[in-house]
Amino acid sequence: MQNRYSLVISPSEEIIALVKTMKEELAAEIGWFHSKNSLAHITVNEFMAAENEIETIKKQLNSICESLKPISVCLNSFDNYPNGAFFIAPDANSKIDLKQIMKQVNQSFKVKTLLKNNEPHLSIARKLTPEQLASSYRLFSKAIDLNFICNSITLRRFNPDVKQFEIMDHFEFKNNPKNTFVQGTLF
Repeated sequence: MQNRYSLVISPSEEIIALVKTMKEELAAEIGWFHSKNSLAHITVNEFMAAENEIETIKKQLNSICESLKPISVCLNSFDNYPNGAFFIAPDANSKIDLKQIMKQVNQSFKVKTLLKNNEPHLSIARKLTPEQLASSYRLFSKAIDLNFICNSITLRRFNPDVKQFEIMDHFEFKNNPKNTFVQGTLF
């Protein structure tokens, strides 16, 4: 049997707690919404895999993360997409760096993906109506400035009983450029 998995960038525990509080405040204002109970994350991709494939996938993720370098991330503005997603956006430099990590992971990942994200954002809510989006902007009208070190990728599995992804494992960035064979000369 196949399960649904996702690869994400998880922010710090402090940011996860803050976003959880923000989601609770928004729910008190507008009622239930999509992704209300989801822990804060930046999606890299989603895929399907059988349980017996996961150990091989974990080895692949360790290998991918071997050459990735930790980066400093700043999330400093609220924004939304036309589909009703309301999120915290990274600043310009963080967006470039996050896109590079996401691109590297997605290009190196050898499992067929259902979804590849190339626009880094930290969702607060999804599928909001225009009225709910307006309420979100009113509620979160203060400036925001969240910072964390992105130094790993997180593997999550979808739990159909609670209808949420649950964290399985973290894969640390090692910042080791891959050794490449260089043809030498004898003389």
